[in-house]
Amino acid sequence: MIDSKGLTMLTDFYEFTMAGGFFNSAARNTVGYYDMYFRTIPDGGGYVIACGLESMVEYLSNLHFSDEDIEYLRSKKIFNEDFLSYLKNFEFSCDVWAVPEGTPMFPNEPFVTVRGPVIQAQLLETMILICMNHQTLIATKASRVVRAAKGRPVMEFGARRAQGYAAAILGSRAAYIAGCDSTSCTISDRDFGIPASGTMAHSWVQLFPSEYEAFDAYAKNYPDKCVLLIDTYNVLKSGLPNAIKCFKEVVLPTGNRPLGVRIDSGDVTYLTKKMRKTLDDEGFSDCKIVVSNSLDEYIIADLIAQGAQIDSFGVGERLITSRSEPVLGGVYKLTAIEDENGNIIPKIKLSENVAKITTPCFKQIYRLYSKETKKALADIVTLHDEAIDDTKDLTIFDPEFTWKKKTVTDFYAEPLMKKIFSDGKLVYNLPDVKEIKKYCENQMDTIWDEVKRFENPHKYYVDLSEKLWTIKHRMLDEYSI
Repeated sequence: MIDSKGLTMLTDFYEFTMAGGFFNSAARNTVGYYDMYFRTIPDGGGYVIACGLESMVEYLSNLHFSDEDIEYLRSKKIFNEDFLSYLKNFEFSCDVWAVPEGTPMFPNEPFVTVRGPVIQAQLLETMILICMNHQTLIATKASRVVRAAKGRPVMEFGARRAQGYAAAILGSRAAYIAGCDSTSCTISDRDFGIPASGTMAHSWVQLFPSEYEAFDAYAKNYPDKCVLLIDTYNVLKSGLPNAIKCFKEVVLPTGNRPLGVRIDSGDVTYLTKKMRKTLDDEGFSDCKIVVSNSLDEYIIADLIAQGAQIDSFGVGERLITSRSEPVLGGVYKLTAIEDENGNIIPKIKLSENVAKITTPCFKQIYRLYSKETKKALADIVTLHDEAIDDTKDLTIFDPEFTWKKKTVTDFYAEPLMKKIFSDGKLVYNLPDVKEIKKYCENQMDTIWDEVKRFENPHKYYVDLSEKLWTIKHRMLDEYSI
């Protein structure tokens, strides 16, 4: 998805002013550690689905400054020629760790950690946030929609309402990873192998002299894949009778069965109940009923609770834009530097807003699973070189309310952060989108239903190791005034 010109210049301008400043100061060769994470779960949910790593890898693998880029920066008249020469000969040399796409994640856990010269690591901020924030947001919304559908297929229908072409393409990929079955976005099928779906618009029906003639023409073209849109005029008085007539006169004689009918308007619960009875009475009990029209997880849940007879959903604008809460709000923060001897020096950002206080140090995340149920019990954020001994009981505690403690027994621990780049070289094998989708499905099975509730979900435990907690609170004491 990289533009032909590359996306190296897709930064906030302060990343260049800082880089130029680092280059001309004692910080030029300083190695820093930066974490990308988020603070609040969209829609008041209990989790997010990490997504966007493949786009980030593609970006990092193509980092270079063209002559055009250098000339643009020279035109700003604030960067010296030595710095511009450095950029012209730029070679990416950072180490990068990240959680695999499709992993359920929780507030204040690093999705991505970058280690490298601060002059490089700082330049990555905007694009890492673009890649991870957007696709994680859409994957999370899709996961909620898919769960609301209770096993019924969900088609992502939002390309025309996406916020730009990249959002349409990458949004459909994220939605597929999180559980959608297909997409309306043809290019996503071509590039990622996500099944493309779609039949006709109302304009097809309107273009013919009559509704029946429109159905007849379509069925003759696609007798083995016939799905008819029946709400252009009147669903029960016109659309459904004409569809049934077409099925009998055109589709059945070819030896095929109709696949379905779709409506995009009206009182969906009432209409689908009537449609189902009529279709069954006419011998088309296998004909599926597809519904679209500004759906989201709440509307879908209500329709199912009301007994609507729906076999699959097409979900568009409210999914592809995450309309109810269209920002994830991930951040990219410095957490440590190295001194001249390679020792890691933790860094912390303080704020009167407690939620904005960062967690220092180079870190790893361990997820603790019950050996009996295979469900995730808690996450522990540790120092990067800490190991969790899962051969004995472990007492964990809330980082803010430390008197809240829990002893975890009969568990196993798995690290979540994987090495992606080493010294600027890709060392991670990117799985294809179908593998990621299956991984996501398996990971979601490890999350308790209480955490997946739409309303007032259980707060999943994300604790700090005792060593990390001690360092953080020592620094809070040191910097407090």
